[in-house]
Amino acid sequence: MTSQNDVMINGTKTELAVNIGGIQMKNPVTTASGTFGFGPEYAPYIDLSLLGALVVKGITLQPRMGNPTPRLVETTAGILNSIGLQNPGVEGFIENLLPGLAGYDLPVIVNIAGDTVQDYGKLAARLDRVNGVAGLEVNISCPNVKKGGMQFGSDPAMAADVTLAVKSCTDKPVIVKLSPNVTSIVAVAEKVAQAGADALSMINTLLGMAIDVRSRRPVLGNVMGGLSGPAVKPVAVRAVWQVYREVKLPIIGMGGIITAQDAIEFILAGAAAVAIGTANFVNPRATMDVLEGIKRYMIENGVQNINELVGAAHR
Repeated sequence: MTSQNDVMINGTKTELAVNIGGIQMKNPVTTASGTFGFGPEYAPYIDLSLLGALVVKGITLQPRMGNPTPRLVETTAGILNSIGLQNPGVEGFIENLLPGLAGYDLPVIVNIAGDTVQDYGKLAARLDRVNGVAGLEVNISCPNVKKGGMQFGSDPAMAADVTLAVKSCTDKPVIVKLSPNVTSIVAVAEKVAQAGADALSMINTLLGMAIDVRSRRPVLGNVMGGLSGPAVKPVAVRAVWQVYREVKLPIIGMGGIITAQDAIEFILAGAAAVAIGTANFVNPRATMDVLEGIKRYMIENGVQNINELVGAAHR
């Protein structure tokens, strides 16, 4: 019997399943942290169990209120955000939010962020003991916080230190989320791979800003924020292409994916899975539309296993 995540080509079952650093996903479509809340917010629009995985909003040791408003501004072909990792803290997440995901048949990946290397280790140790968490996504690339975040992701040695700290405190798969705001994203990827990362997420947002020409002041309360949406897709595809050639870790590709064609472009560049981000704000069913489009592409092109497409543009 075939499931809703299989397609049939000439009567043959076609495989959509992927494995990301030890996390088995029924299909390659997941969510970008910070764009999908903690999951249930989108349950009125889609069946969460149809996702390959769910990556929740970033979690810190203590609750955070986030940055001053305004925190979002539309730009040409994208948005700037300066949320500042607003979240209830790890204990609030474990007690109040994670139980609400127990009824869904999908891996839950928790994005973690800290001000210090030790923070990341403490978060990993706490979540390592928690059932219902399939893996950790290590956020060393957030551009709109004053401490931690991109400071770790822009230095290969510091990125490796954070990765080692997390790996030493958990047996769960560790996915490191890379920043595009670096001289060489390959150099950072190589270092975190050497430090034991099981997979990579890329890319996080690009650092940007907007100015109100009437008030002559920055629009965002935090002045600068992270640019996401279709405007960043060529940068993200290029980054995936470069890292895939040099680092032998599975990649979750993201950055401006709106359609299935966008997703397939990332997969051909080397991503084993894709994450939908800003598109969720425009279309709450974007993940399902992309998944259905991938299935149609496979049918139309006679692809029997999604993994056949990973990095195919390199061949």
